[in-house]
Amino acid sequence: MYKITKTITAASIAIASVAFCTSAYAGEVLQRVLDTKTLKVAVGTDWGTISSLNTNHELEGYDIDVAKGVAKYLGVKAEFVTPGWDLIVAGHWVGRWDIGMGQMTPTTERAEKLDFSENYYYGHVVAIVHTDSKAKEIADLNGEIVGVTTGTLEEQYANQTLTPNWIGARPIEFKFKAGQVKAYSSANVAFDDLRLGDGIRLNAVITDRESAARAIKSGYPLRVLGTLFSAPGAISMMKGDKEFQDKISAAIKSMKDDGTLSKISIKWYGTDNSVEK
Repeated sequence: MYKITKTITAASIAIASVAFCTSAYAGEVLQRVLDTKTLKVAVGTDWGTISSLNTNHELEGYDIDVAKGVAKYLGVKAEFVTPGWDLIVAGHWVGRWDIGMGQMTPTTERAEKLDFSENYYYGHVVAIVHTDSKAKEIADLNGEIVGVTTGTLEEQYANQTLTPNWIGARPIEFKFKAGQVKAYSSANVAFDDLRLGDGIRLNAVITDRESAARAIKSGYPLRVLGTLFSAPGAISMMKGDKEFQDKISAAIKSMKDDGTLSKISIKWYGTDNSVEK
């Protein structure tokens, strides 16, 4: 009888200890942020419109404004740190920062070591043609010569090899079959070939919507034919703090619901990239 009682007591202590450790860890990051009244945010200094240093050596960009909005929702201040992208995606942050920005695609592989917020950005990929092109819809690019940047999702799409691996991804619809896919070192080089005229070197270029908009704004005789697909971007966190993850997602949802996220996107991109469309 004594031995049974002793075993039960030991088991009870063990279970209690596990429960204590779990509850102590759950909410640990959130509690630290609230206690210090500081949200440490990992960003880049040379990520263009996402985040970069301005002429006054101050960080600015879409992600900077979004992070400040998240911090405001939590009732704390945002403090920015600038590790390399490789360190952010690698995990093992050991408390050096609380969230990682960079419009990270929440792939299933990354989800093995990171948690993600609700999506706060969607990168839209479009097909653009010369203004002289007779193409009226994306299907008109069947059999045509299409330019892409090498090593990108755009190249995979053009070759019909793209298999989306982000959380919640739907199967990709390939809206045309190119006759030839030409890979370039950068989108700008492809734009230079397309601007020569329809069919001279290219009939179309597949690129992100923002790059296309910048080229058109700078005077390139190009026009957007249509959107092909979009990929999401989310805020990353170390795994294990569900309360913190939920709070960050709630902040993004609140900014979506009141229109703040849309306004920030239009400010930096001229279009609303906070929604998938």
